[in-house]
Amino acid sequence: MQARAAIADGRGTFQLDTIEVSEPIGDEVLVELKAAGICHTDHASLNWKRPLVMGHEGAGLVRAVGPQVRHLQPGDAVVLNWAIPCGACFQCLRGEAALCEESRPAHVMERSDGHAHPAGTIWRGAPLDRSFNLGTLSTLTLVRAGAATPLPANVPLTCACIVGCGVMTGFGSAVNVAKVTPGSSAAIIGCGGVGLNIIQGARLSGARRIIAIDSRQTSLVQARRFGATDTLVPEAADREFERLAQEVRRLTGGRGADYAFEATAVPALAFAPLRLIRDGGMALQVSGINEAVSVPMPWFMWNKIYLAPLYGGCVPGRDFPRIFEHYKRRELMLDELITRTYSLDALGEAMDDMLAGRNAKGVIVF
Repeated sequence: MQARAAIADGRGTFQLDTIEVSEPIGDEVLVELKAAGICHTDHASLNWKRPLVMGHEGAGLVRAVGPQVRHLQPGDAVVLNWAIPCGACFQCLRGEAALCEESRPAHVMERSDGHAHPAGTIWRGAPLDRSFNLGTLSTLTLVRAGAATPLPANVPLTCACIVGCGVMTGFGSAVNVAKVTPGSSAAIIGCGGVGLNIIQGARLSGARRIIAIDSRQTSLVQARRFGATDTLVPEAADREFERLAQEVRRLTGGRGADYAFEATAVPALAFAPLRLIRDGGMALQVSGINEAVSVPMPWFMWNKIYLAPLYGGCVPGRDFPRIFEHYKRRELMLDELITRTYSLDALGEAMDDMLAGRNAKGVIVF
């Protein structure tokens, strides 16, 4: 059947065009997208050297299921996730489902009929990849059953869609990976969509001091609203982060933060969290920087831990229900993250607003 989709050309631009989406077979699920979040990874996907359906945050309604699907039926509301655990490999069995050795979100997925092409997605007569095997910037998508988690009642699809990546990445980095402890201190560099959810995760974990760091005052106002206790504006000339580290030490009794997170996607800031933590503290580079960067090795000294967590350590069956329960109890803010909604025709404007920092999160509504 036909769908309208945003298709990246692999050379920096995209177009809206019609694609063909097959009926589900095996363990596949056909989903009619109702909302799709926009994040910096979507902009990066414009240059992934091949055409693909854009988007990896989405929520919608099940249209049809393959014969092997048991937990979903047509009409169910679902949120999609891009790291699909198999439940049986080495990593899944040790509780690291986001590192599943069978699920390869950045690679082409084989269909259940054994054909090595994107699952039932055709454009201009040829198979077409879907971003992270999802391709949520489309009116329809065909995914494996493990990518779809049922939504509880009374959770709007507009805020559910952003849980699929941005919320999960930030919240999970604090709760699942860092395991922020009650009474601790945390510093967060970058207060966009992911950073605000790190703040929320730290708040829900009982952190006593949450220090938000951003160059935009509007972002720091948002950070206070989501749970930051203190805010700092970094100085452009402070390239070694010494003054920033002094300020963090001042706010943490002279010691440094127990945890520090980078959520900017700016390569020059990849190792900045190391400067903000105490001896034996934990620094996390959350935004997934891919460029080559260098760092003075002494920044690692005195038992500091540095991690680049994937997807907030997501286990969909555990984490999505927990997030939605926090939301229903009004403990986790989701609606407030969405600065603006757009039509698919306004995707270019949504991208521009994101890059300019005008939005915490923008959402495409179909």
